[in-house]
Amino acid sequence: MRASRLLSLLLLLQTRGRMTATEIAEELEVSVRTVYRDVEALSAAGVPVYADRGPLGGYRLLDGYRTRLNGLTVEEASSLFLAGLPGPAAELGLAGFAAAAELKLLAALPPEPRSHAARMRERFHLDVPGWYRSADEAPFLTEVAEAVWDERVLRLRYRRWGPTEVERLVHPYGLVLKGGSWYLAAACSGTVRTYRVGRIIEAEVLPERFERPQDFDLAEFWRGFAADFASRMYTAEAVVRLAPGAEDLFRYTVGQDVVDKALADGQPEPGGWTRLTLPIESLTHARWLFLRMGVLVEVLEPAELRAMMTEAVADLSRLYGTAPEDDATQGP
Repeated sequence: MRASRLLSLLLLLQTRGRMTATEIAEELEVSVRTVYRDVEALSAAGVPVYADRGPLGGYRLLDGYRTRLNGLTVEEASSLFLAGLPGPAAELGLAGFAAAAELKLLAALPPEPRSHAARMRERFHLDVPGWYRSADEAPFLTEVAEAVWDERVLRLRYRRWGPTEVERLVHPYGLVLKGGSWYLAAACSGTVRTYRVGRIIEAEVLPERFERPQDFDLAEFWRGFAADFASRMYTAEAVVRLAPGAEDLFRYTVGQDVVDKALADGQPEPGGWTRLTLPIESLTHARWLFLRMGVLVEVLEPAELRAMMTEAVADLSRLYGTAPEDDATQGP
């Protein structure tokens, strides 16, 4: 256990450079006192670990020191080939580099991890986009990625929801791939915003550089953005009755997380039906969703939504209440 932790400490310093004892302790999930002991053990083993004092201090390796140990277990090496990178790498213009890196990694592994990794690649495949939708076309992804990497100002012409087009000068901080769609996190007018890359109409990487904030955490920003988006997406609530046995179809139609939470608080009714209260995006959107459920869902509240369902059912009745006319068989 300690040998594995020492190797992890060595690789952390090798890949990240200077780190404080507190940062190392948080990364390895140990106490600061344990970090002190582990650093002493590495030094005793001949690893050139140095401590820089002062407010910008921390532990670091001697400049130029590199270990050839990779410390990969069979399981760790195999998991690298489940990273789902070939598709995204190709979109970023890095397909050749990703393939070369994979070959080099395989060549560097000992026989047993190499065979496990090869079998993992042969037996598992990741397809990021969900069913019934393809990945976004993002013709300017390469330019956006270049600006992110080189910390250059980016001029965008962007299509917002609806027919509106806007122009923006942004400082691109990072890219996120979500459900087959790329999103850009960028600062504009002092605020970090998100832009769907597939909606970019024009993109120009400018010579001007910017300084990316050192404390900006892309993963943390995205978690906060996703949580805020979910809270803003639902603007009202609806009360419905769900037929017995229709739970899975309801999850598929409305969304698993929303339905599971509603079912946990649901109230049983006669005949096996369940009374549910669940959030909705809008009355129009809810009508569309609940109509897909047919007679398996009855809307109780709000009254306006129930009236919209009644009107929709009446329209359907008029549409399907008579046999369709066959113009080809009609006389003049």
